[in-house]
Amino acid sequence: MDWRDDMFRVGIYVNTHGVRGEIKLLPTTDDVNRFHRDLPLVLDTGKEPVPVTVSTVKYFKNMVILGFKEFTDINAIERYKGCDVLVSREHAIPLEEGEYYVSDLIGCEVVEEDGKLLGTLIDVMTTGANDVYIVKTKAGKEVLLPVIPDCIKNVDIENKKITVFLMPGLL
Repeated sequence: MDWRDDMFRVGIYVNTHGVRGEIKLLPTTDDVNRFHRDLPLVLDTGKEPVPVTVSTVKYFKNMVILGFKEFTDINAIERYKGCDVLVSREHAIPLEEGEYYVSDLIGCEVVEEDGKLLGTLIDVMTTGANDVYIVKTKAGKEVLLPVIPDCIKNVDIENKKITVFLMPGLL
């Protein structure tokens, strides 16, 4: 099991800000206002995780400016530029009923209501109206399923199984 398995990306460290070790974060989270003092985060270096704790939060245009207790100098934090910034499942935003973390959906078996295997969910695409599940069939084709009640009948995260109704024209 990889240390990233229970982590979610909340942003990308795109640049430094000032000389006191603050960073400019491009948020990749649904709730930009989720950042707060004492929030534990991790800088994903691709090798060893670098745990950090938020000390300051400011918002500027489409960026979040974060300071960390562990870094008070531009030279110390600069080498992590480009890293993904992750939060643990424990500190993730609580989900509403019927909401799921994308990482929990990836790899789910997708079956039709009659039990026939359609394929495996490989990604979730966000559109303006609703999300779209991208399912890879046994034949290697991709099927796009709109995440609407008429199409997605049941999501069982524990058993990694999604039951769907294939509306006319989807295949």
